[in-house]
Formats: sequence, C-alpha cells, structure tokens
Amino acid sequence: MAVTKRMLMDRRAHWENVYRGRAVTALSWYRPHLEVSFEVIERVARSKRAAILDIGGGASTLVDDLPAAGFDEVSVLDIAGDALEASRLRLGDAAKRVKWIAADFLDAELELQSYDLCHDRAVFHFLSSAEEKAAYFAQVACILKPHGALILATFALEGPERCSGLEVSRYDEAALRKVMGGCFEVMESRRDSHRTPAGSVQEMMYFVLRRNASSSD
Repeated sequence: MAVTKRMLMDRRAHWENVYRGRAVTALSWYRPHLEVSFEVIERVARSKRAAILDIGGGASTLVDDLPAAGFDEVSVLDIAGDALEASRLRLGDAAKRVKWIAADFLDAELELQSYDLCHDRAVFHFLSSAEEKAAYFAQVACILKPHGALILATFALEGPERCSGLEVSRYDEAALRKVMGGCFEVMESRRDSHRTPAGSVQEMMYFVLRRNASSSD
C-alpha cells in the first residue's frame, strides 16, 4: 500500500510534535539502554559487520551502544527529523559512523537485500490497518538479505492500549502470525516488562523473525 502525502504529513507532524513537546528522557518508551534489544542483536547478528537498520530508532539510545560494541554498519530510520537530530547531537563526532535516514518506513526507498538485521521497537505496533501491516512486512522482506532477521518488539496483549497519543496494536505470537504473512518464520518470542520514566510498567513482547530465503528474491 502506498503511503499518501496526507498520511505522511500527518504522521510526521504528530511525531515532530511529540519530540518538541517533551524531553526525550521523559517519553514513555525511553530507556537509558535497550538491554533486551542489544542482547538479542548480539546473539542474532552473524558478525559485528552485520548491516543493521533500526526502524523508528530516531532518539533511541540503541545507536549509542551498537557502534560502541563494534557494530560498524548501523543505520537509523525515523520519520521525525527532530528525533534523528537529537541522536546526532547526543553522539557528537560518533554520529559520523551512523547512516541517518529521514523517512516513513512504509514509503522509504531503501536498497533491496541490503540489511542483515532489522530492529523495530517503535513502528509496527502503531500500524492499525491490515494494508499497512502487509506493506510493513513486504518492505522488511525486500530490504533483508536472504535469511536476514527482524527483531520486533511490540506491546503485549496486556500492554497499554495507547502510546504517545495514538492507539496501538497488541500482540502475542499467535496474533503476530495472523498478520505477518508467509515471508517470515518466528524463531523465538519472549516477554519483557518495560518501566517507563514515570514509573509505570508496560508489558511488551520481543519476536525474532527469520526471512524465508525463497521469498521476494
């Protein structure tokens, strides 16, 4: 499904307002370090030379920790330019080691089969329509190399119904299988409890999906 100009403008405006309205460290999703994401990436990535795309990772601290651990092909994509700028300023000279992509993921023009691993803790659970979800998985399948992996974090069934002013979709493994199509296999799933800066707890799920090598080649 193509993303219309109006949809793109509305999404960008919403997220720019989110980042302009509050300090990044006060936003509900913020963590000083994404320990679970980092642990799974280290385990799933085949080498420190793995090409990694952090989808919706604009102001996330994952981009601080991956290059520091020796991952030298890290890209960060986000629809909000302010979020990317916040990370660039935080990283200083180290920002030059990262590729920054300002785009809506569903509409982004990305090189085919260029990533070993995609990580998403920020985008998928905000997609509401079946068409958007199908477009998301089609995009991931196109940009991953054969046998590449998607590390996907979503709100669990017991998680919040809204986040950052928007309704969210919640998943367990059965619910995810219904929407992800045939391009991927679920390799593992696990629960995680995220404590927000305000002190509340949000229940989340982490999934590792492996791209079927025969799909979208």
